Amino acid sequence: MSDLEELQQKVRKLQSRAGTAKMDLHDLAEDLPVGWHRIKAIAGKTFDVFAELDAAKRELAAWEDAR
Repeated sequence: MSDLEELQQKVRKLQSRAGTAKMDLHDLAEDLPVGWHRIKAIAGKTFDVFAELDAAKRELAAWEDAR
């Protein structure tokens, strides 16, 4: 598998994780005020995965532009 294919696969996996994290945050928001004490943990996890996804997408774009 080439580096480009590995990076594309990484982006797809991160997109899946980001979607799951987004839904976790959404579910928490719908159930408020129940579970309010989990806001920081779930929001932090969501932030982290979206930051990682953004970095991977930028890396992929730079890789594709360099070709």
